[in-house]
Amino acid sequence: MVKIEFIEQLAELVKSKDLGEITVADGEEVVTIKGKKCPPPPPVGGVPPMGMPLVQTPVMQQPAQQTAQAEAPAVSGNVVKSPIVGTFYAASAPDKPPFVTVGQQVKKGDVIMIIESMKLMNEVQSEFDGTVAEILVKNGEAVEFDQPIMIIK
Repeated sequence: MVKIEFIEQLAELVKSKDLGEITVADGEEVVTIKGKKCPPPPPVGGVPPMGMPLVQTPVMQQPAQQTAQAEAPAVSGNVVKSPIVGTFYAASAPDKPPFVTVGQQVKKGDVIMIIESMKLMNEVQSEFDGTVAEILVKNGEAVEFDQPIMIIK
């Protein structure tokens, strides 16, 4: 079991060194601490073995105005945003059909996705009545808090 003191030391290290993220694995236990400048998730392949340094690559910054224009095209309809940081799942299990598909009618209160966070599956209900116009993320993709997930018209 990971001790809280160890986690606090890692958090202080991330803060003092201005790191984006640090991950430590010990057997089956994995602890990840993310800082304010968190880089995108690493490519598939997992966590490096203990003793190997974590390499942090620089992130290219675009001016805020260009980034906002590139990420926010004119959207008509109601935007459903992620209520938490986690992983988007379109269905309750890999062998089950998705909760919603593009063109499907939904009502307020219908479950439209699952966001997995800290090994908990959180059902997300629609806040709107309408038709699913677009799903902006792929199944199994990491999502951030307040990130647009789908559009309902």
